[in-house]
Amino acid sequence: MDPSAIALQALHQANAQLETAAARIASAGATSPDGTPIDVVDLSAELVALMTAQNLFEANLATLKTDNQMQKALIDIKT
Repeated sequence: MDPSAIALQALHQANAQLETAAARIASAGATSPDGTPIDVVDLSAELVALMTAQNLFEANLATLKTDNQMQKALIDIKT
């Protein structure tokens, strides 16, 4: 099990979550040609999704940093 591969996969998932929430927020207030709203967007739910994605990014970047430090320490031990 490679921690960096797992963290990178989680970063891709966080990015997808971020893009989905951003697209929903961007579509807020959009109307069809006849003036009716196209979609109702729950901005509070989308804000929570954005904050969750941010936390996922931070946690997985910390994992990558720790994995990098562990690999450097292993190389130092071997040399």
